[in-house]
Amino acid sequence: MAKESTVETTEALDFQTFKTEVLADYRLACISRETSLLGRKEVLTGKAKFGIFGDGKELAQIALAKQFQDGDFRSGYYRDQTLMMAIGQLTVQQYFSGLYAHTDEIVEPQSAGRQMGGHFATRNLDANGNWKNLMEQKNSSSDISPTAGQMPRLLGLAQASKVYRNHPTLKDLEQFKKFTNGGNEVAFGTIGDASTSEGPFWETINAAGVLQVPMVMSVWDDGFGISVPREFQTTKGSISEALAGMQRTKDKTGYEIFVTKGWDYAHLCETYEKAVKIAREEHVPVLVHVKEVNQPQGHSTSGSHERYKSEERLQWETDFDCINKFKEWILNFNADGNVIATAEELEAIHKEAKSSVRDSKNEAWKAFTTDVQMDLAEALRLLKSVAAESPNGVFISKEVEALEKAFEPVRKDVLTIARKVLRMVREENSASKQALASWIKGRINANFDRYSSYLHSQSEQAALNIEPVAPTYDGSNTQEDGRIILRENYRYILEKYPEALVFGEDAGKIGGVNQTLEGMQEQFGQLRVADTGIRECTIIGQGIGMAMRGLRPIAEIQYLDYLLYAIQVMSDDLSTVQYRTKGGQKAPLIISTRGHRLEGIWHSGSPMGMIINSIRGMHVCVPRNMTKAAGFYNLLMEADEPALVIEPLNGYRTKELMPTNIGQFKEALGVPEIVKEGADLTIVSYGSTFNLCEIAAKQLMEIGIDVELIDVQTLLPFDINHLIAESLEKTNRLLIVDEDVSSGATAFILDKILVEQKGYYHLDSAPETMSSKDHRPAYGSDGDYFSKPSIDDIVEKAYAMMHEANPTKYPSMY
Repeated sequence: MAKESTVETTEALDFQTFKTEVLADYRLACISRETSLLGRKEVLTGKAKFGIFGDGKELAQIALAKQFQDGDFRSGYYRDQTLMMAIGQLTVQQYFSGLYAHTDEIVEPQSAGRQMGGHFATRNLDANGNWKNLMEQKNSSSDISPTAGQMPRLLGLAQASKVYRNHPTLKDLEQFKKFTNGGNEVAFGTIGDASTSEGPFWETINAAGVLQVPMVMSVWDDGFGISVPREFQTTKGSISEALAGMQRTKDKTGYEIFVTKGWDYAHLCETYEKAVKIAREEHVPVLVHVKEVNQPQGHSTSGSHERYKSEERLQWETDFDCINKFKEWILNFNADGNVIATAEELEAIHKEAKSSVRDSKNEAWKAFTTDVQMDLAEALRLLKSVAAESPNGVFISKEVEALEKAFEPVRKDVLTIARKVLRMVREENSASKQALASWIKGRINANFDRYSSYLHSQSEQAALNIEPVAPTYDGSNTQEDGRIILRENYRYILEKYPEALVFGEDAGKIGGVNQTLEGMQEQFGQLRVADTGIRECTIIGQGIGMAMRGLRPIAEIQYLDYLLYAIQVMSDDLSTVQYRTKGGQKAPLIISTRGHRLEGIWHSGSPMGMIINSIRGMHVCVPRNMTKAAGFYNLLMEADEPALVIEPLNGYRTKELMPTNIGQFKEALGVPEIVKEGADLTIVSYGSTFNLCEIAAKQLMEIGIDVELIDVQTLLPFDINHLIAESLEKTNRLLIVDEDVSSGATAFILDKILVEQKGYYHLDSAPETMSSKDHRPAYGSDGDYFSKPSIDDIVEKAYAMMHEANPTKYPSMY
């Protein structure tokens, strides 16, 4: 009897546990749905600017979350609010704080108000910018809006587990236990069905299948991409059918593919349990196609789905709403007389959820407005004081009255009127005016932290905090090809940093197309020095994801031209990680490429203006030789920021002195080098073109022109100590030479020198620039000569500038 009693008690307890879990899931689904409904109202009433919500995806995300463990990572999109709530990384109040754009990272930890609502992240760094223990929390990489933009980094997040599992030492080193538990972490990807049409999705899916990484990819299929139905989006109208050829078999690796329905609670739970077990234990990528997902409110607050959905579809949206179907399932559940809940009990849960969401929304709004009200109160006090002392008091009082009557003003409203009043009293000299001016300056500075801080790391490991170390030489004058210097430097990096990885097209077996990695794969193995497919977008994505998990990847893009395939990932994702999380995440990826001066339209581009203006938040190094390049790599490996290093393509066979401290010397960022001092003219250049300027400088000296030759070395950051302006004080003339199109990088450099450094004060002649022609460079040596600045062009341009200054001494050549 005692034994039977124990069995009955255990069964009762098991059902009670099951019942409690189901009802908690129902409550969370109701909470998330009410958050979406109320969020839409907040946008439409003007309290928030834009809304895009996760209604209809609740049940599937709850099922997924059951398999999400500490240390796992999410790389998803802007409808994953339920998932974030289910893994304990988002409260309703935080959701609304994001919707209102609250700028306090404690109140709104996702992005501190920098991203629109629905963009989620966890804070993976402490207040000092150091890594937290990521194995003690469930992690989400920071979302971005571009459709399928979450995919490339997802590959790297999953690959990190493979690296940790198979690396001979990393998982056993104490400092890496905050990043992994033997490589058993899963990377969860989520995407809307229509966004699977994007190239980054297909590239990532293919690469994950090749690499065999623990990735669980969920596709929420609600039948539409905004207004465009599925049949115009996807081959066969089904992403799982379109990808069926990737299903693994006994003989060949591939994907495990599951299909489920967004309203079927039991099947969803069963599916995700199977899917994640496969990914976690076997390191096999898994696709979960979640069909029949509804979208009750349409795409976003920008429009109504009644415009493009039929009456039958709209009715289906109601009939097959996942929460309605979940409710039906609960009410119909009866196992040996065990009932989960009655209709009245579920209604009570729904009402309580609705009340709870409303209370959280009110708390979020109160916190947001209280913060703004402090600025408003202080501004009104100062403005009234100015009005009392100013002859324009009547007009100022009208502005004050307008501000007092403004409906829920934001900081923009407050500062706009304060600055308008300051202009009104610009000719006055009162204490109240000075107080107002001081307050405005203080608010502008305070709002720099709110809206513009953390473009770069602010930690002790920030690149500009790393002390440079000069290369040393033993006097033997031993010279090697530039590629050998890079190769030996890579050897040192890979020996010093077990977490370092180098990968790219042809980077592994043959050691790179220019042999800078010769022999490295043999010495360090295929895990650490690896070949990749021809897929620049996901090469960068691999690097981003692995860097977010404590590894130090160097991703190689074979040529500078090919960077265009990856520029969107670098611009939208990598370069904004620190900024869009306000220092909550980082991805210290180093991207290595080579460029300039190669022959032909497709292998000699130098789109530096496009690059530097699209990846602010990254460093851009443009070394003139391989010793300089090695110095940049060494410094960046000690830093915690992303960077691009562009090796000069014609330098691999050029002889350079071999430093005795290979791997240890470090080249400072933002510090140009005066390679040749001179008095007549300052020539500024970088990379391969700088080497032409060196030859030109020697020829100019032969005809009596003494140029000061400056290698900027890095474009981002640019000349932080204003060395170039100091040079202009001496020479009074400026020529900038590069091989981008006209007004490309030269426009940036001119702005930095003339405006930021105020170099125009020192000029006696108009500044000149020399760039490539505006077309792609033509093929062959002659094509290069007539398309890009040549030594002759540089010499004659400099001579013409001196002719303009002293036509007697330098008579015209033409």
